[in-house]
Amino acid sequence: MSSPNPALTHATLLPHAVPPCPNARLALFAMRRMGARGLSDAPATHAMITGFGESFRRPLVLMRAFMADLASAAQCPIAIAPCCCGRMTPAESILLTVLARTETAPETAHFLLADLLGLRHADGVLASATAVTQAFADAGRPIAA
Repeated sequence: MSSPNPALTHATLLPHAVPPCPNARLALFAMRRMGARGLSDAPATHAMITGFGESFRRPLVLMRAFMADLASAAQCPIAIAPCCCGRMTPAESILLTVLARTETAPETAHFLLADLLGLRHADGVLASATAVTQAFADAGRPIAA
């Protein structure tokens, strides 16, 4: 009987803590739900309605578009953790960093996103990420990673 691989621990699989920013946590929850259950996931939609109130449509639709762009552009799998998990995968951490930096450091956001997706040019997906970031900020919920 073989022993479990000691390299595969929670610390290596989920090395990042969930961010303290509630807006980043909302984005993370929506990304996890939509990534695991599909773009029209009811709990993700409910979370966006609860978080944004009457002006939920723009952030929700743009988050769906961002997730669809990620899925179609990715050349390799993007690991996501379960919704209830208090830690993040490296890919989730990168996605939140991209959302937090699309307006302040777009070059950094582009390099991180291109590396995550396995592409040389991730301009289309970066545009979707920027739209999500702007929708959150316009609704008074800026994303800080």
